[in-house]
Amino acid sequence: MAGTLYICATPIGNLEDITLRALRILKECDAIACEDTRHSASLFFKYEINKPLISYHEHNEQQRSEQLLERIANGENIVLVSDAGMPCISDPGYVLVQKAREKNIPVTVLPGANAGLCALVLSGFKCDRFVFEGFLPRSNKERKQRIEALKKEERAVILHESPHHLEKTLEELAAACGDRPIAIVREITKIHEECITFPLSAWRENLPTVKGEFVLVLGENENISQEEYADLSIKEQVKLLIDSGMDKKSAVKEVASRLNVPKNDVYMEAIDL
Repeated sequence: MAGTLYICATPIGNLEDITLRALRILKECDAIACEDTRHSASLFFKYEINKPLISYHEHNEQQRSEQLLERIANGENIVLVSDAGMPCISDPGYVLVQKAREKNIPVTVLPGANAGLCALVLSGFKCDRFVFEGFLPRSNKERKQRIEALKKEERAVILHESPHHLEKTLEELAAACGDRPIAIVREITKIHEECITFPLSAWRENLPTVKGEFVLVLGENENISQEEYADLSIKEQVKLLIDSGMDKKSAVKEVASRLNVPKNDVYMEAIDL
């Protein structure tokens, strides 16, 4: 019988933020695939986990996925971890999971820490509807397109950013989004954890110490309905939501709810999108 692929969340700072189940599986498995074996070593040393470590990162994931899946197909249990948080979320892993699904190999998840969700909760912004954007593209053309889409996004938006690009990103977001509220969260669960919120237009006066790992959270855009949708046709409204990252089915449902019209009528208006 085939073994199981475990997708395991690891601490994002404080090494105590790991579940009892994750620790048990890490100690019982046959091998652990790590984004960086050196980085993960401190976690395994603390909890006396002594298993073979396999390097699995963005530069070898195609080839290494096949090797790992062959081992699992032969009955081994293998755990995938990233440097911090949940694999696949802005980290390697989805290729392995996708190939496992294609081969009908058992896959399960070991839940745990996630920097984006922690930052959203710490921000104090409404959390019932949100979008995970991750890192913005570095290419100028793609970057401008994404920021323009975020300008029109109603929901809270979670972004990741490195210290080296923080000022540039804040400047670009402020130019596009004006006074929209933002939270800058850094060093989550670590000794210097910090969360500051302010209007984007005031980013220069509120720039934190540019050290550590950053998550940015844009608050809900409460004025977008009146500003963006008042004079748009049904088709234009659906397209605007799709451009902001929503799938077509959800966009149709949202517009139908907003206008209080049947979903099928909205779908027929937007059928060629």
